[in-house]
Amino acid sequence: MRIGDAAAAAGTTPRALRFYEERGLLPPPPRTTTGQRDYGARDVARVRVIRELLALGLTVEDVRHCSDRLDLLADGAPRQCAAPAGRGAGNEGVAARRLAALDAEIARLTRLREQLAARIAGPASAR
Repeated sequence: MRIGDAAAAAGTTPRALRFYEERGLLPPPPRTTTGQRDYGARDVARVRVIRELLALGLTVEDVRHCSDRLDLLADGAPRQCAAPAGRGAGNEGVAARRLAALDAEIARLTRLREQLAARIAGPASAR
């Protein structure tokens, strides 16, 4: 299918597909005799996985680091997508590192909220 059809099927835009290809998230699809990109159902499934991971808070760089395992997620085998031995910081994997970063940010924001709430409450709340 052409880029517009593939983008529509994946819920995105042709520009996003080109961007994913440029960033190494999506392998270059075969070309037609006229030079147009020719996407298949597997490509569309991969783009859906990419979009889902990005929506969950992973960065393009995070997804690029595990791009060799995206097809496993598209096939519905998430447990097989852990980082292989020797990859990633401490072998914890991209998703685990992102979860740790989110937990740290939640803790920082919680502290900030508590400080602001205490400031707003002022001395009257200390009685």
